[in-house]
Amino acid sequence: MTESGFVIIDGNELTCEEGETILQAARRAEIEIPTLCHDDRLTPAGACRICLVEIEGSNLMQPACATRVSPGMVVRTVTPRVDRNRQFILSLHLADTIQDRNLAEDNSPSRLHDLAERYGTSGQWTPVSSPRQGRPSDDNPYNQFRPDRCIACSLCTRYCDQVEAVSAITLAFKGARTTISTADERPLTDTTCELCGGCIDVCPTGAMTEKAALAWGKPERELEKVRTTCNFCGVGCQLDLNVDRSANRVVKVTSPPSGTTVNDGNLCVKGRFANDFIHHSDRLQEPLIRNEAGELVPATWDEALERVSEGLLGVAEEHGSDALAFISSSRCTGEENYLMQKLARAGFRTHNVHQCAAT
Repeated sequence: MTESGFVIIDGNELTCEEGETILQAARRAEIEIPTLCHDDRLTPAGACRICLVEIEGSNLMQPACATRVSPGMVVRTVTPRVDRNRQFILSLHLADTIQDRNLAEDNSPSRLHDLAERYGTSGQWTPVSSPRQGRPSDDNPYNQFRPDRCIACSLCTRYCDQVEAVSAITLAFKGARTTISTADERPLTDTTCELCGGCIDVCPTGAMTEKAALAWGKPERELEKVRTTCNFCGVGCQLDLNVDRSANRVVKVTSPPSGTTVNDGNLCVKGRFANDFIHHSDRLQEPLIRNEAGELVPATWDEALERVSEGLLGVAEEHGSDALAFISSSRCTGEENYLMQKLARAGFRTHNVHQCAAT
């Protein structure tokens, strides 16, 4: 982007860049403007109306997420009018969902309740009896939509369209009946959905949630996040294991914030949901070697590595190095795959080495 002049936000003269929004310019200067429906990966929708700001010369407040800056523009993000609007809108949203934060955050954290506590509200209003429909017959194994928490911000549908490019879910019906649906209200497994869980990740209220984590029964705030690398392919996506320390169990997987890791906050269906193997009863937890009777018995790592070494050296001595073949995995790191080919070529003098990503 090219520099195109200056904009004044809350008395701060900032360099503005061609095409950027008020929200982008404010964030560069660490000026906070709250949002519920914004994600840097998506086209602004201006749906939640919490980011409305005053612009000198304009009678109406404008959404900071969707309004482009222009040279000489004077913006105010903290005024009595702006504050009243934020509190009014937050009260409207809370009336359209579960107002008790402890009940609302039975799984994922609620950005709506977080903003309500930080900026205040116009009071606790009588909850609206919303006719918004859900999909109780959707028997997909991962994603559950709870209409009583939805505020129709469209983050999930825009993520599905613009990031995943599958358009499996959409805003359906009108007015108070507006809901998140699928073509002919089909289960997600009968649509183009890739079950990536991105809709769960971007949802600001927990309307989109993970079935297994919900069934576990602990809110995310009671879980410890442990950053690690996904082991399903060689891309190196970063993810956060959400661990219940009291039960010594990984309850669910979440993605780091967008813009912070190589995967930009995105995960595939395996990275987000295929974590039940961690606690599977058939998972090997110690090395096994065969005894004289041919039975697999537990061993130490030193014993197992020694048996592997003896076997490889024995084959090479009896049949030659080309009788050996080394196969590595795309789940390994680049460094680990390098060491595998080094072991084959330098250690055993064979070029019979392969990696599954090449097939």
